[in-house]
Formats: sequence, structure tokens, C-alpha cells
Amino acid sequence: MRLTRFAASKWPGFPVFLRHSFVMRWILYNVLFAIGYLLLVPGFLLRMLRRGGYRRHFRQRFGRYGALTVAKMAGDPAAERPIWIHAVSVGEVYVAWQVMHALRVKRPGTRFVLSTTSSTGWREAEKRIRAEDVLIYNPLDFPCCVRRALATIRPRAFILTESEIWPNLIRACGQRGIPVFLINARISDRSAPRYRRLRGWFGPVLREFRLLLAQSELDRQRLLDAGAASSQVVVTGSVKFDVAHRDPAKAQQAAALLSQLDMGAERTVLLGGSTWPGEEDLLLAIYRRLLPRYPSLRLVLVPRHFERGDAVAAAIAKAGFTCLRKNLLDAGVEPAARGAQAVLLVNTTGELMGFYAQAEVVFVGKSLCEHGAQNMIEPCLCGKATLVGPYTENFRPVMADLLEARALIQVPDVAALEREIEGLLADPARRAELGQRAAAAVQRRRGVIGRCADLLLQGMT
Repeated sequence: MRLTRFAASKWPGFPVFLRHSFVMRWILYNVLFAIGYLLLVPGFLLRMLRRGGYRRHFRQRFGRYGALTVAKMAGDPAAERPIWIHAVSVGEVYVAWQVMHALRVKRPGTRFVLSTTSSTGWREAEKRIRAEDVLIYNPLDFPCCVRRALATIRPRAFILTESEIWPNLIRACGQRGIPVFLINARISDRSAPRYRRLRGWFGPVLREFRLLLAQSELDRQRLLDAGAASSQVVVTGSVKFDVAHRDPAKAQQAAALLSQLDMGAERTVLLGGSTWPGEEDLLLAIYRRLLPRYPSLRLVLVPRHFERGDAVAAAIAKAGFTCLRKNLLDAGVEPAARGAQAVLLVNTTGELMGFYAQAEVVFVGKSLCEHGAQNMIEPCLCGKATLVGPYTENFRPVMADLLEARALIQVPDVAALEREIEGLLADPARRAELGQRAAAAVQRRRGVIGRCADLLLQGMT
């Protein structure tokens, strides 16, 4: 799907070509997909090599699996065939894992093949996958790769998450009578006009789905505008409200570490969660300006990608503070400083919820200097005063619900972010009230996973 959008942006005549015959549309898609893939692959390689893990299981991207993986996917010949569920990266893996659990509760003995696209998604999925399930990389959307994967997996259903739509894979499932579903479906503000303009292409692809479970009424309308049938699209709400879970053990570990660094309960922790490049610099500047007026303030930074640790550490040093890297502290290295002149850099994975639980004020990244935003449900669930920037399109239905409940604060720019942070620091009662509304708003919106599981099982019969 992303490569289709790429082709549409590079070749202005692309929509005209799609008015040709059904067969011609598929030929054009495969030609343009191959061209787009070749153009994008250097970027993919650079990004994945930078994060690590790209070479591991590389053959799986072409639908080729080792003997052990093939044997495990085959399972007991007398047992039901597995359900294949695809989750592109970390956020979608959390969604897929919850759906897998809900389906297994309602239908014990169900086996799954979980596929992901990114190496970070793979690492997160490895922590959660059960012994009877199989983890693979999703095959590239070339007909030969898709056919090879389906012949090996032989799924009884195929489930995609959010906005992942791979036409050849979807079409091949339809040809084999395998029902296809899309859960937590959304169409972003930027993608919606292209979907509507290319309705002649997307319509037949979307109508291959058995069900499209949309996050909101707006997403439902956008799917209909793109050519989906009204009987296919059901609004369930956002699965992400169910995915977030508090982690008491991690919270205790975070509390113990912060206490050792003079950042504990008697201090006021400002936390930048899942930050992207540029956002750490802005938070450091805000911290430097506010610290003289609020000497108990402490700053913790948790970048979205831990591999950026060196860059974030350099930004901390440039701002005039001592960087305390959590991985070194975990290894027993004595902190070079404590208290206000130190900034804790959490350059490890899977610990964010623990630190959210210890913060007083939280800024959620990829919302000020980048587009899309990271998950703001998690700090809200922890009952924290939560702020986000203007760019939250990846969480549009979630943001609509949380803003309606006055559960968080959205700011238009960095100046407003600083004003709001200072206002919250100056008013502990307001801070606590905002956090209470946030936790209550998340709790009221849970239960989507169960509804989705019921609809999926009905659709598979």
C-alpha cells in the first residue's frame, strides 16, 4: 500500500492508467511495485541496518522458510490450520498480541502465525509469542513470494492491522477462499484524498475483505469513499485503549532508580516519552529555563528508538547537563552526577510504562517536530498530566475521545508547551485533576478487543 501511494505521487498519470481493464491494473501494480521497491530499498536497508536485525531471517521476506519453521507451521495434521495475523511494527504487534489472546480465550487451541515487517517489531513479538505459535517476516508483495508463503502457511484466515493493505497478498487469499480481515482500521488525513482519487484501484482490493473493523465513523466513511462496501465496514473504536497495561514491577524498578538519582517521589519528574529527533533539544531548553523557578524539577528522556542514545546524550551534554545512561547504570556504573544537573536517558527497551508511572508531567513524542505522534493512551492510563504537540494524526480517534473528556492537553507549538508545563508545575491540584480525568477516560473506552474478537470469529464461520 505504501509503495502504491509512492507510485501515485511520482507518476501523475497513475490514476488514468488504473481505468484500464482489471488485468491491466494488476500488471501495472506489480510493475510499479517492483520499481518503487527498487527505489526505496536503499533507504530500507540503511534504516534496518542502523537498527539491526535486517539480515536475520532475510529469506523469509521472499516467502522462504527454514525446515524447523515449516514443520512448526504445519503443526498437527488433525488440528485446525493457523490464523495468520500481520503487524508491521511495535505498536501493531501490541494490537495483534491482544487480539490473539482474545481469540484464544474464546476459542481455545487456536494457533497463530504472526508476521511483522520491522526488526523492532520482531524483537517485541519474540517476547510475547507462545510456544505453539510461529513468528515470521511478512513476504514482499510480489506474486511469487505471496504464493510461496501461502502454500507453506495454509492459513484459515488472514488478519491485517490498521493501515497495512498488500493487494497481491489479499487477492491471493481471496482466490484460495481464505477470509481476510482488517482490524483497528484507519485512513490518515494525508492518505484519504489519494484513496478517494484511486477508488477504481482500491475499491476492488477493499472488497476482497470479509470485514473492515474501523476505529471511527470518519475512518468508516473514508473506507467507503475508497470503494469498500457498506456491509463490510463496522466501527468498533480503537483497539489501542485495550492494549495499554500498567506494569507494577517496572514501576517499582523505575522508582528505585529515580530515588537513587535524587529524582524520586519528593521531586517533580518531567518525562519526554517516545521522543523523536529535535524534541529532546526542545525539552532540554524548557528544562533549563524552568529549573531556576522549580528547583525540584527533574528531566527524564525516553527516545522512541534506543539506538539514538548517542545523539540524545550529545544533546544533553550540549545543553549543559550530565547524561546518565540507564544501560550503564544497570551495569553498575556509578552515576557521574545526581539531582537537577543530571538528565536520565532511558536508552533501553520495554521500560516506558514503568517510568510513566513515576512522572508528574509527560510529553508524548513524535507530535511536535514529527508527524503522527506516539501512544498517548499509556501515560493517560497511568493517571499522569499528559501533553502532546499538534501532529497526532496517527491517533485521531483516540485524540478526539481524550480531548472530549479533557483528559490531556494539546499544544500548537513549543512556546505553548512551555507555558502549559509551567502551569502544571505551579498547580499540583490541576495536575492531579488532569491525571484523574485521563485515567477515567481510558477505562471507559476499554472492551474493543472483545468486540473485535467476536466479529472475527463470526466472520470466519
